[in-house]
Order: sequence, then structure tokens, then C-alpha cells
Amino acid sequence: MGKNKKQENYMDFVPLKNKKYSWSENEKGRVIVEVPHEGFYDKIAQKFFKTPKISNIELDDYGSFVWKCIDGVNTIYRISEEVHKHFGEKAEPLLNRLVKFFQILKDHKFIIYSKEGKD
Repeated sequence: MGKNKKQENYMDFVPLKNKKYSWSENEKGRVIVEVPHEGFYDKIAQKFFKTPKISNIELDDYGSFVWKCIDGVNTIYRISEEVHKHFGEKAEPLLNRLVKFFQILKDHKFIIYSKEGKD
């Protein structure tokens, strides 16, 4: 028979910013995440193709708001409530967009997840 797997609710996950990436806000209040290029192939590309040592990723208004809500305490559900309060109906379809955004952040290693009440 199948193993008993405990179902985890994605909305209970607590996102944590990856400390490897610095970030700041620009004059418009948008978040700029600094992505260093430090690998072997990055060094070759910098030398021969003059690629930058750091890429600055500017998040849009929604992404910036969500990024500022990531504090190591707020669950994804709590962040969705804050987004809805701040943007209202303009954020719809909220949950689909938010889940996709968190998937992108995770895929690019900008965040990791912690389960509520655990580290």
C-alpha cells in the first residue's frame, strides 16, 4: 500500500529571503534585488564578453509589495491577505498570481520556505 504522507498546505509556508542576495528600494518604492555572478563561467563571460558582475532585478509594484511582506513570520496566506487589502480587486486572480510569483522566487533561489512554527 502507499505510504501515509502528511499533506502540507502551501498557504501555511513561511517564505524567507535568501541572505545571499542584497536588495534595496529605488525612488519609486520598487525593490531591486542584486544578483551576483560569481561562478567559473560567469568570470569567463565577464572577462571576454563584458557581462556585469551583478545584475539588478527590479520587481514591479505587486512583486515589491510582496517582497517587503516576506519577513520570516508571515505565511503565504497572510501575505495574500495583505496584498488583497493593499491592491483590492486589481490583484485578482490573487492566489494564482501569488503562487506563481513564489514559485519563480523559489526557482531562482531568492527565497526558501519554512513551515509555520519551524525553522
